[in-house]
Parts: sequence; C-alpha cells; structure tokens
Amino acid sequence: MNEILTHGAPAFTGLEVDYTPATHAVDLYRVTYPTVVPLWDNQPVTVTGLLAIPDNGAGTLPLLSYQHGSIYRRDEVPSHPDKSPQTQLILAQFAGQGYAVAAADYLGLGGSDSPQSYLVKSSHQQTTTDLLGPVAAILAAQDRAMGPLFLAGWSQGGYTTMAMLERLERQGTPVTAAATAAAPLDLYLSISGYLHYPRKIDADWLNTLLVMNVFALQEYHQLPGFAASVLTPAGYENGRKLYHSDPSFRSEDLPVDLRALIREEYFNPPTFSRSRWGRILNESSVYRWVIQTPVRNDYGGSDEAITVGVGRMAQTWQQAMGAGNQRVQAISMGSDATHRGTFARAVAEWKVWFDSMR
Repeated sequence: MNEILTHGAPAFTGLEVDYTPATHAVDLYRVTYPTVVPLWDNQPVTVTGLLAIPDNGAGTLPLLSYQHGSIYRRDEVPSHPDKSPQTQLILAQFAGQGYAVAAADYLGLGGSDSPQSYLVKSSHQQTTTDLLGPVAAILAAQDRAMGPLFLAGWSQGGYTTMAMLERLERQGTPVTAAATAAAPLDLYLSISGYLHYPRKIDADWLNTLLVMNVFALQEYHQLPGFAASVLTPAGYENGRKLYHSDPSFRSEDLPVDLRALIREEYFNPPTFSRSRWGRILNESSVYRWVIQTPVRNDYGGSDEAITVGVGRMAQTWQQAMGAGNQRVQAISMGSDATHRGTFARAVAEWKVWFDSMR
C-alpha cells in the first residue's frame, strides 16, 4: 500500500502528494448483495462491491463509503481493486490507517448483469445505501462493529456521494461527514455548459460521458428511442457500442466535436431546457435540501471537466438560505488542479478532516 501512495497514485493522478503512510495490512472481500431498481418498480437485482477490513485488531472501526469515479470497462471497479487505481489510493490511505472501506460497483458494473446506471440518481442511491447492511453483517460476523460513517467520492462518485447523503439524511441514518472531489453537483448546469458555453480547457473525453448518460437514462427511465433523439447517427451507433461494452468500439470513431455528437436542436438553450433530457437532468441535482451533515466539496481551478462554479454550487445554494447554512464548504485544491489532480490532493485532506471527527 505504501508503494501505491508513493508511486502508483502519482502515476495515475500526475501529482506527488504527501499521504499518510499505511501502518498495517488489510483484508479485501468482494461482496455480492441484493438491491432493487427504483425506476423499475423496485425490481430485485444483484450487484457487487468491495469491503476492506484493516488487520489492526480494533473492535470498532470507522467506515468510509467510497463512491468511485467514471470508468469505461465493467471490471475497473472497487471489487477488482487491481484494475482500479482510484480504489487503490483510497485503500492505501484509509484502510491502511484503520478505516473499514466499503465501495459499491454500481448497477451495470462489476458482477451486475443490469445496464450501466451512469448518473441515474435513484439507482446510485439504492446500490450505495444497500451495501451498508451487508457490511455491518460481515463486520459483526468477525466480532467487529461499524463506528462513525464517512462518505467520499470523486467525479461521478462525488455526485453519487451527495445523492447517497441525501438518501441517508432523509431516512435518519447518521453520517459523521461527507467529502467530494471534482463533483458534477448539478448535472443540468454541467451539460448545459458543455453545450452552450464551452471552455477552451474542456476535455475531449466529455463526449463519452454524455453518451453514457443518455443511454443510461433511456434504459432506466424506460424511454424507447430517447438516445436516438439526442444523438446524431454517428454518435448513436458508436455511443451504443461504448455503453454496451461492444469489443468493436473504437474511441476514435466517437465524435469529439459535440456538434457532431449531439443533435443541433439541443444547442438552443430553451429547447434543451424543455427537452426530456434537460428536465431529467434538472430534477437530478444533489444539493437542494437543507443539509445537516458537515460537507466539503473540493474543486480544482484547472479541472477540464468540472467548472469552479459547478464545484462550488452546493455551498452557494446552501449559504443563500437566510444567514446561510455553513455546514457545506467548497474548498479549492489550487488554481493548477486538474480533474485527477483535484482528487489526488483532496484524498490527503479528507484523511486529516475525517480523523479530526473520529
């Protein structure tokens, strides 16, 4: 794990960060557990995730629920940590320091046979919260107990972390603190920005994220023809291959120019706002409730996917209430922090912040 902190993580993120060294070994478990699909009348399905238990003899363990960022292969998930550099960093920094770590693979990834649920809010909420029960049972079977609960996530996982926090607060489950890095806190603003106010630093790979979201919404909201109504013919055919992990997919065939990927009418802001796509995205925000848990949303000044405004959106909205809800703080990881760089620096700061609350 210390090799991950000193060499593996910098190779993945592009930044060297002074992480807290691991102090003991960790046992890893792939967990297969039941959940449901809320948008399919709670149809039962089976999903997978990871549980890491530190080998430190402690009877009660703080639990970090980590929500992973976007991936393209079904096995680049927490339950296959050898193929997930972001999971390796979390394990080395937290599990190696005495935290139990739980991480869901999400619907459609890992051992799940369902379609990928990319940025489908209700499904992310369901799979992440439903993992907590099996985790508690596994710990109890080893005569150990779950202590304070922390949530954290990067990119798509930052969005999922806030969605999970919303679900847990509403059902009365205590959360000690939650943290995100480079999170698309407002999907409508994020995608509207890509389409209507593009930046020079916007990443070429944003095309893949739009495609996966459109196909996921078609599957989970049960909207036949939806993807074809949003994507151009070239975008649809190659996007379908990407979404369904077709081995014939080639990234160079998916248009990078969003005007060659998305149908022209969506570049008109009022049309986009009125569309089914725009309405679903606008209903999928993850910060519009009175948050009771201490939250930090870390953002980067050079993030090629998430703007500073989107990264600060939860704080802006919460602090617009009267004298302001101060529980949510947006924290810059530096003007030079890219999408991965924001994650690299945030993980080290999450550790210090969470430790202060244990």
